[in-house]
Amino acid sequence: MKTLTRGKAKSPERIIQFGEGNFLRAFVDWIIYRMNEKVSFNSSVVVVQPIETGMSQILNNQDGLYHLNMQGIHDGAEIDTIEMIDVISRAINPYSHFEDYSLLALNPDIRFIISNTTEAGIVFDKDCKINDTPPRSYPGKLTQLLYNRFVAFNGSDDKGLIIFPCELIFRNGDQLRKCIYQYAELWNLGSKFTEWFNVSCGVYNTLVDRIVPGYPKETINTILSRIGYDDKLVVKSEIFLNWVIEAPTSVASEFPADKIGLNVRFVEDENPYHELKVRLLNGSHTLLSPVGFLAGKNTVKDCMDDELICKYVRKVMFDELSITIDLPEKHINEFANNVIERFQNPYIKHLVTSIMLNSFSKFKTRDLPGLLIYADCKKELPKGIVLGLAAIITYYKGGKRGDSHIVLNDDRNVIDLLKKLWSTNNLGLVAEGVLEAEFIWGLNLNTVEGLTETLHGYLQKIQSAGMREVINSIV
Repeated sequence: MKTLTRGKAKSPERIIQFGEGNFLRAFVDWIIYRMNEKVSFNSSVVVVQPIETGMSQILNNQDGLYHLNMQGIHDGAEIDTIEMIDVISRAINPYSHFEDYSLLALNPDIRFIISNTTEAGIVFDKDCKINDTPPRSYPGKLTQLLYNRFVAFNGSDDKGLIIFPCELIFRNGDQLRKCIYQYAELWNLGSKFTEWFNVSCGVYNTLVDRIVPGYPKETINTILSRIGYDDKLVVKSEIFLNWVIEAPTSVASEFPADKIGLNVRFVEDENPYHELKVRLLNGSHTLLSPVGFLAGKNTVKDCMDDELICKYVRKVMFDELSITIDLPEKHINEFANNVIERFQNPYIKHLVTSIMLNSFSKFKTRDLPGLLIYADCKKELPKGIVLGLAAIITYYKGGKRGDSHIVLNDDRNVIDLLKKLWSTNNLGLVAEGVLEAEFIWGLNLNTVEGLTETLHGYLQKIQSAGMREVINSIV
């Protein structure tokens, strides 16, 4: 089997990427690969390992090369492709090669910073110092690099950087920018640096979405035989991707990711797109999981293969959640249809029980806003969403489904409350008690007109007739 190797990268290093993990390699780096191919973006990525342990050495051993295996459904057809991605020029571990890392600030070609350092990565650590080699936190490393660049180029306007954080944090750019200001103040970097950062650099909010299961252990031998290379960094992803960047057209013209036929958008306001993802993708997941489980299904794919449950999911998405989102109907329907295809992906085994983790807090953030908006606009309750809540409550009764025990994984206070309520053997008290739990919802939901009675009714029907009969009654 051949070794992955090549000569010098063919494009200049214009992008610094903090993070070498599966997501960035299957998402951003693949997009840059396409940009180089389709719009002559002509850029290489130099990867910075954000923590002491990582995969920079393995990347360098393979000259930055790796294969991406994309699998899923697109326009009704099953897709299974493998491509060699060649945009990473090298990887640097700043903890062992700090000088190499420091020199990146002096490279006049560098224009972009991209990161995914996990949700815990964008934090302000007051113990970080400007002279650390390197600072421990990602915002500390970035501020140090920006300051060194400011000094090296005498605050030149054309040496500012465009920064796209891809961490799964709402308004990630705002949070990263705040950390940089905090370090500038802590380290006394001066007003001229802050002015240069404000005028010459941009930190932009982004929303990223692509399922990346990672290294495909179960099928790796088949993949290696297909590619003919010994690749230790093969990464698997779904076909779908979504990247929303809250940035002006001037940024889009420099980073034309929206011009290569992919689902990438530059927008004035990220918020409605965040709501679109949270409600239609995450919200539907939160509802279909307990409904599907109580109907005897084990995976998301199993649910979508069942005609009745699929009708339920479509009702929730198209008839209920969709109308609560402030975006053009075309965008909403396009995204919803993509979600349906993602749920039907035969290559990803997504257990509904894994989605059930912390279901009440998930319902609060993903589904409750849609329930309240729908009720206010329509002057009636969204039956599918309320049924989903009834299914969650029923799941949290515990016990067994067939031969399998239901294992609850949630805040102890939530589990204790449900245990206490179910012990009353009074479904009316169960409905009222859950809805009045302000420590869960932040308000007493019994005040929502008709909700207590409707929820009580669904709880009774699930117990007496079973989940499938209840679904059939609303679809």
